[in-house]
Amino acid sequence: MTVWIAIAVTAVGCYLVKLLGLLVPAGALERPLVRRLAALLPVALLAALTAQQTFADGQHLVVDARGAGLAAAALALVLRAPFLVVVTVAVVVTAGARALG
Repeated sequence: MTVWIAIAVTAVGCYLVKLLGLLVPAGALERPLVRRLAALLPVALLAALTAQQTFADGQHLVVDARGAGLAAAALALVLRAPFLVVVTVAVVVTAGARALG
């Protein structure tokens, strides 16, 4: 039963956060600082999620094949490879590192 209570509280919380976003005056959203932060926030969240999924296993820091795949993907991005190539490089390097180790 506590799981359903947690789901209900989370749903209400998400609704309230969305409602608060709609209540923000339009003038506040037009400020240059707010626009810049709104553009950078998704990138920062995605980077944090990527790091957490790559280097964490529960409560422990783990460096394994996923780190090698992430490094290979970062290198492919620096070399301006297309997105599908970046993903393919990351998958191949991760699979190769797992096969070798």
